Parts: sequence; C-alpha cells; structure tokens
Amino acid sequence: MIAAVVPVHMEEYRVGRVLTSLLSANTVSRIFVILNGANEVTAKQVQQSYARHEEKLVLVSFALPLGIDIPRAVGARLAYAAGADYTVFIDGDMAGEFAAELESFINTTVRLELDLALLDCYPDKAVLTDQAQPLLYWRALLNKELGLYDKINIATPSHGFHAVSRRMLRDIPWADFAVPPTLLTHAVRLHYRTGIAGTVPHAQLGSSIKNMTHNLLIVDTIIGDCIEALCIWHHRPRTRSWGNKTYIGYHDRRRFDLLQQFLAGLSM
Repeated sequence: MIAAVVPVHMEEYRVGRVLTSLLSANTVSRIFVILNGANEVTAKQVQQSYARHEEKLVLVSFALPLGIDIPRAVGARLAYAAGADYTVFIDGDMAGEFAAELESFINTTVRLELDLALLDCYPDKAVLTDQAQPLLYWRALLNKELGLYDKINIATPSHGFHAVSRRMLRDIPWADFAVPPTLLTHAVRLHYRTGIAGTVPHAQLGSSIKNMTHNLLIVDTIIGDCIEALCIWHHRPRTRSWGNKTYIGYHDRRRFDLLQQFLAGLSM
C-alpha cells in the first residue's frame, strides 16, 4: 500500500491543488492530512476534499501549530500503523502542476526498491556551481560526507516531495522525520538504498513565495538540520552550531513535546 502525508497549516486554497494531484495518483491508496493550527479557510478546503474522497483521505487535526516538519513525523507514524509499504511526503503548499511526475516518482521508487527516494529539483546543473550560497554548500557537504554526492548531488528530503520504505519507518526514530536531512544519515548507516526517483524543477513545485525573513529562517533551519545530520554521522552529540554561529531558524518552533504526547497516546 502506498500512503501519502500532507502537512497543512495556513495553505488556504493551495492545499486543494495539492490534494487534487495526490488524488489523481492511482498508486496512492491513503492520504494522511495533518492539520495543525490551520485557519478556517484552510480547514474548509481540506473538508471539501474529504467529503468527496472519504475512502482515501484521513484527517488528523491539532488545534496548535506543530511547527515545521513535525507533521511529517506524525504522518510517518500513522502510515506505519496503517501498513504502508511506501510513504510519500508532500508539503501542503506545493501547488504546482506535477501530477504526472508524482505518479512516475512513486512508480520509480517501487521499481528500484528505494528506501529513501528523492527528487532532483535542479536539473539545470549550472545552479549547483554556486557553492557561495550557504544552503547549497551545506546540502552538498552533507551528501559528500555521506558518500552520496555522486548519486544524488544536493538532493535532500527538505526540498520537494520524497518517499520512504516501510523499513525506514520501522528503523528510524519518529522525531527524526521532523529533521529531514537526518534521514540521509540514517539511510546510509543502515545500508539502505537511497536514490533519485524523479525530476521536477524547483519553480514547477509551486511552493508559496513568502518574504525574505521567512526565506532566511528556512535557510537557517535546513543548515542546522544538516549539521545535526553530520553530528549523527560522526557519532557526536547533536548540535546546530558551527564555528561561531548557531543555526536555529524555525527549529525552536518545532513542538517535539506535542509529537511525544501524540506518540504516547498511540502506544497506550
């Protein structure tokens, strides 16, 4: 069974397009929509999709925002409990036209028996030469340290949709699904198959365009996540600091406490 996880916060009308893309994918049997701190318009969009597709959609609602990527961990646990063989993660604001590419991505993941399937969002390799961009530098550094660079370049679970196998769900701490680059480290340490399963240029993803402050916070979030992933790889205590800077970004808004409450409730 193929499951999908869609974190939803304040995506409003964009989430309807995301769900339409997923619902058109015949390979996807179950879609877990993780509403967290969603406003009325966003919730209404999801409810409208649910009313038409109750057999496929599973709605899980949190009154409070869980913070970036925490809903992925919630969805990962639910997908595992539901018996998913593969689980695709796709952000609720990713409203681009990529339904065909998504279907192909899933089929390739299954055909190649990948444990961690990633998306190539930079088919124009010219952009990858700009290692002066801190985020590209850290993504490249992590993948080089893990011995993955020649295979996946700078691809990361933090960019575009990605998929994991059932044994990834089984063997990785749930909290690390909320720190996406750490999945790369876990996959390599477990000798699991990691690869590119599709290509969708960044612009085609249709992610929402926000302000510069948000962009800088996202950059710091992902860089900090990459540093944590490197710490795991080198068997060091986890930190988000490098040199004289600590990369927090949105990390301090991740509600790991609410995740643990949710997980504890499931295990009772």
